[in-house]
Amino acid sequence: VQLQASGGGLVRAGGSLKLSCAASGTTFGLNAVGWYRQPPGKQREVVARISADRTTNYADAVKGRFTISRDIRQNTLYLQMNSLRPEDTAIYSCMLIKNRKEYWGQGTLVTVSS
Repeated sequence: VQLQASGGGLVRAGGSLKLSCAASGTTFGLNAVGWYRQPPGKQREVVARISADRTTNYADAVKGRFTISRDIRQNTLYLQMNSLRPEDTAIYSCMLIKNRKEYWGQGTLVTVSS
């Protein structure tokens, strides 16, 4: 299983970015998946997750601004990020759980300037 995240970059506060995570060796459709981030000097934290039962959960800090989704045919996981804030600056990584094992993408850097 390999995950490849992309879509990060530099954006001004209030702007939007859409992250993508392409999977090979498995599918997103039947597994728990999620986006995590690690801000500079801080620990990694969950941003949004889709559970195996398709329940979606968001961190309080991103509710109403970020949307997680997946395209089964493209086998891609997305994170639409709107109304970005400087505190959203972090390395964003996608994750998938399959057979109780976690798989991680390499991360993509999102920088939000004030």
